Amino acid sequence: RRPARRAARSGGSAANGGNGASLTSPMQGTIVKVAVADGELVAEGDLVVVLEAMKMEQPLVAHRAGRVHGMAAAVGQNVATGAVICQIDPLDDASSAN
Repeated sequence: RRPARRAARSGGSAANGGNGASLTSPMQGTIVKVAVADGELVAEGDLVVVLEAMKMEQPLVAHRAGRVHGMAAAVGQNVATGAVICQIDPLDDASSAN
């Protein structure tokens, strides 16, 4: 008997760190585009960087709305699987609670 296959999780982004703030690389590759800068506001799904691996481009998008900080990616930089690309801190949504 074959073990049952697990369904793939469908998260909002290609990579999401354990604490929820980190956007991480899902695979080893080279950064070919950086679409945001430190301090910029992003919405969930906004393009953050484009990673190229084996001649295929993989867009990495914001997994939540917030402010980008700690951008560690630069065009031409090689990144390892799990490398932190940046942090996305949630905005204070106290004003949108009501």
